[in-house]
Amino acid sequence: MDNQRLFLYAGLGLMLMLIWQTWQLDYHYTPPVETHQGSDSTGVTATAPVDNGAGSLPSDVVPAGQSDGAVAPLENTAGSPGQRVRVQTDVLDIEIDTLGANPVLVELRDYPETLENPDQLVRVIEASPNRLIQVQSGLQARDGQGSAPTHRDLFSVSADEYRLGEGENEIRVPFQWVDGGVEVTKTWVFRRDKYGFDVEYDVVNNSGAVWQGWHYGQLLRSAVGDDASDGFIRSFTGGVLSTPEEVYEKIDLEDIAEKNLRTVANGGWVAMIQHYFGTAMVPEQGQDTTFYSNYVRASDRYILGAASPAVTLQPGESARFTSTVFAGPKIQDRLESYAENLRLTVDFGYLTVLAQPLFWLLKKIHGFVGNWGWAIVLLTCTIKAFFYKLSEMGYKSMARMKALQPKMAELKERHGDNREKMGQATMELYKKEKVNPLGSCFPMLIQIPVFIALYWMLIESVELRQAPWLLWIDDLASKDPYFVLPVLMGISMFVQQRLNPAPVDPIQQKVFMIMPWMFMFFFMFFPAGLVLYWIVNNVLSIAQQWYITRVVIGESESKAA
Repeated sequence: MDNQRLFLYAGLGLMLMLIWQTWQLDYHYTPPVETHQGSDSTGVTATAPVDNGAGSLPSDVVPAGQSDGAVAPLENTAGSPGQRVRVQTDVLDIEIDTLGANPVLVELRDYPETLENPDQLVRVIEASPNRLIQVQSGLQARDGQGSAPTHRDLFSVSADEYRLGEGENEIRVPFQWVDGGVEVTKTWVFRRDKYGFDVEYDVVNNSGAVWQGWHYGQLLRSAVGDDASDGFIRSFTGGVLSTPEEVYEKIDLEDIAEKNLRTVANGGWVAMIQHYFGTAMVPEQGQDTTFYSNYVRASDRYILGAASPAVTLQPGESARFTSTVFAGPKIQDRLESYAENLRLTVDFGYLTVLAQPLFWLLKKIHGFVGNWGWAIVLLTCTIKAFFYKLSEMGYKSMARMKALQPKMAELKERHGDNREKMGQATMELYKKEKVNPLGSCFPMLIQIPVFIALYWMLIESVELRQAPWLLWIDDLASKDPYFVLPVLMGISMFVQQRLNPAPVDPIQQKVFMIMPWMFMFFFMFFPAGLVLYWIVNNVLSIAQQWYITRVVIGESESKAA
């Protein structure tokens, strides 16, 4: 077995897997099974308009440490949106609705949707007819123990616009709510160069009676739409739960629809992620948090949330609840600063143990060259150099196999279609010539996990999104608009194939002649950064194979003669 054949099989398998994933997501979605109440937590059918994205707090969520009582039912008070408050930092444009005092729109100022339309920014939180991603937080009072503002209650605010000024590092945006002597100030805190922002609830009990309640924060989104795909590239879109016991657990939206999640952990977070971007709710750490999920069937909404322990306030007492929201690009260094293990939302898959060192090396190289395209080129060269000795073993074995091709052809003519005799004769020939037919296969098998890890690392790294290389390649995460790189890749695969021993079987010969051009067609729709890596790898393999077979093996044969 030669290495070209091995790579073709591996590549073909990868292509089939991507096509299968695409088909599954596009055509094989199974509607959620009617397994539980098709309404919000109150038993009232959800009629919240899409523009405010009203969700629900499950009525069976009881904070950790509270075994008696139940959450007071939430009335479906969601009506028309309240007043919009605009907040602008150096990296975020935010709109906060006074109905719930929650952000209903968050745009990333440094991330346009496309290079052709730089004014249309990526929205990580939004409420549109086709796409809903919302962050909701509120307070819930125990039944008969006072009142509290949920994410459906109206707040007041003193200004309708806040901007991070020159020399300022922080904006505080306070909202007020008062009912029956219970005073709540909900403050959003935004900081310079940060995609994470805090929410603080200051509760003062001036009601003359005991108040008991807790804070919850939840993420709500609609079903997966076109935002989950980029051509053949499919990354996970759905929920994530992290606890000390299970640091990274992906939760499909279908799973949320079928079964409610209820778990208590000391620390952790929940997130809704998609390709390149995500939102996360990080409750106050160091306390027992109740993590939950819910599905609002009437509006097809999926919820992941976290509820804090309950706090009891005597008349005149006060308390503060806090949590952190992340809404931005999945940049690992930034993610880790908000919560432990939050960087794992950059999902490199099962080969993360290999992909992480590769990404670290890619970043280091980029720090020197300042261009992600050239960093990919140099990283590929580094990997090829690391595996040089293994490749040399494979190419030497391949050269010996190629030298046996005339004798293999003779055996084919002699034994015809008698596979049993052909197999025996072939093994005798290998034994006589001291050739191991797997000698070229094993060294390449060791390298395949590295190449697959590199593949997932490149498609998951937001750093490559809209990153230019040279000339017409202005976005390494998008396909080559003129298909030059895929054509060059097809040519390089064809040349590499010509250097390898041809299969004896004529049908296999025809199949392998077609494969480079088939791969060229598929790679026309792949990100330019991936195609660039494949071209460089092929060119280096051709050069390495030529050098080993013509120089290294040639010199050893001359010395032997």
